[in-house]
Amino acid sequence: MISAARLVAATAAVAVLSNRPEVTDWALRYFGPWWNATSVDATEVCAEAVVTADVNPTAYEEITSLVNDGRATEAVEYAKHPLFVARDGEDIIATSLVEGIVYRSTPSSGRLVLAGTHVQPLALAAARLAREAVRGRPLRDGWAVLHSSAVVRPDDGAMLLTFGDKGAGKTTTALLLASHGWQLLAKDRVLVRPTGEADVDVVPWPSAAALGVGLLHSLGWDATAREHLQGGDSFHPTQHESVTDALLAADHTPLWDAKKRERKVQVFPDQFPDMFNVPLATRGHAAGLVFPQVDADAAPDVIDGRRTLGEADFMSGATEDRYPDVFGLAQGVDGGGRKSARAEVAARLAELPHRAVRLNHDIPASAALLSKIADTI
Repeated sequence: MISAARLVAATAAVAVLSNRPEVTDWALRYFGPWWNATSVDATEVCAEAVVTADVNPTAYEEITSLVNDGRATEAVEYAKHPLFVARDGEDIIATSLVEGIVYRSTPSSGRLVLAGTHVQPLALAAARLAREAVRGRPLRDGWAVLHSSAVVRPDDGAMLLTFGDKGAGKTTTALLLASHGWQLLAKDRVLVRPTGEADVDVVPWPSAAALGVGLLHSLGWDATAREHLQGGDSFHPTQHESVTDALLAADHTPLWDAKKRERKVQVFPDQFPDMFNVPLATRGHAAGLVFPQVDADAAPDVIDGRRTLGEADFMSGATEDRYPDVFGLAQGVDGGGRKSARAEVAARLAELPHRAVRLNHDIPASAALLSKIADTI
């Protein structure tokens, strides 16, 4: 029995098919809140790109043997694991021995075939590739990818985009406003395109949200998270077990890995409304820009300064180091969009109201400042 799910976002439609319902159930859960994911009849799939992901040890062995039969092979890091990539005619074939997954991509037709030995890593891989297949179509149609968090005012669809370097407070700004009447559209990146004479259309980019245990505690969400864990619920499987242990122990001390990167709670999109009472948005039009910075020793306030958008505010092939486009899904377009699309989006956003703000660890005071600023945009 083959199950199927269809994802629709921006100008793209992608279908996920599998001989295991867990794979399509994962896609429905992961993309449903933001990308109109629905179950469909596998015999009536209508999409420009199709990702087929089956638990099939025989196919896994066959493609692994092909990759290793003496043809030219490139070793790349993909999803934090070694991936060995080769060509088979016009197809791109690859094997990930750590995950037990093989790939066959035909860029000209938009078809990807995955085969794996275990269902959970296969479900994660199928979702990654479906998301990249969705991204590829809008990029070719003149969209770009902004490195920004975003919230939407439900009354009129007006959207605030938040920019800044790592640690500047993009996620904090979005979550504080989403906790005070706005809808969360993205905590890290969004798809954007110029529309009409001066507008910028914005569509979410689904991903697990990484929240530090300290931020979760400051927002008052750690008790709810702990209750859900104690009740048998779980967060995204990429969450390190030490983070889960810290939540259960009510320990809010930041956790770090060997590379000095913080280990964080990995929240599914659907857990924001279900667990934290944060509503989600599926689309909006850009109305203002916020540039936060966090200073624990100073009071929240509006500060001087008008920063313009630069290349670092857009995602690019260079910044997509976790998921390089080894399968040709963007067909040569940079991962952040064409240069002309990025330039036009930047020019239009430059005309919108800008606010530079200072936040601190006083969550109510920071939220009050952000809400006041948001009301003026």
